[in-house]
Amino acid sequence: MLLLFVLVFLIPVYVLLVTSFKPLSEADPAQAWNLPKVWTTEAWSVAWEKLEPGIVNSFLLAIPGSLISAALGSLNGYVLSKWRFPGADVLFTLFLFGMFIPYQGVMIPLVQLMVDVGDALGVQLYGGIPGLVLAHVVYGIPICTLIFRNYYVTIPDELIEASRVDGAGMLRTLWSIVLPVSGPAFAVVIIWQFTSMWNDFLFAVFLTGPTSWPTTVMLNNIAGAVTTPYSQQMAAAILASIPTMVVYVLLGRFFMRGLMAGALKG
Repeated sequence: MLLLFVLVFLIPVYVLLVTSFKPLSEADPAQAWNLPKVWTTEAWSVAWEKLEPGIVNSFLLAIPGSLISAALGSLNGYVLSKWRFPGADVLFTLFLFGMFIPYQGVMIPLVQLMVDVGDALGVQLYGGIPGLVLAHVVYGIPICTLIFRNYYVTIPDELIEASRVDGAGMLRTLWSIVLPVSGPAFAVVIIWQFTSMWNDFLFAVFLTGPTSWPTTVMLNNIAGAVTTPYSQQMAAAILASIPTMVVYVLLGRFFMRGLMAGALKG
């Protein structure tokens, strides 16, 4: 049964692959299941030429954005789980409410905020990658805080108390005791945020211009062309999905450890 499900799941992948290696004359829905009569990489070359600026922009977005989100989530989760203060539960609840604010509901004020903050700081936030990174980092704070907070709850309080007895403060305890065992939580957050930022389309359309468009917007432009170059579309779709697949392959085992350790429980 599992093998059957795997085969069903891989059917679209098969169509993507075989179509991407077909010349335009063979790339037709009526021949979607057929192997190419003439194998060519022309579609891959054209797709890469069109997608390359978007892929670079997506890396400039997803790498710093996911790392910043992980760092802020770690700090928030650490304080809310191990250095509790009056009102910590209320603040944590307010953090969680941020997970349920739809993107569409904040687009207009978010654009205006980016313009006003950029003008005040003398930098270009709206229309560029920095503003898009900021939007994703802020929107990712709730889920990142939840993951780290629930993971740090599993760390014995006795370790934190022992570090206090030895004279370690908040930051020293974080650096020497908590961060060395935080690998699974960081893996979960980085995979989550990297995938979310790489696959984002709505924020990218609203908050960036043509020179800063990430992969998803570029891919949409290829798919929405007047003509229908199916082979180029399929090759572009595969190219756009490779980075997220690589991230899952490299960090997948840590992701599972994070899930099993309680990073998404509670």
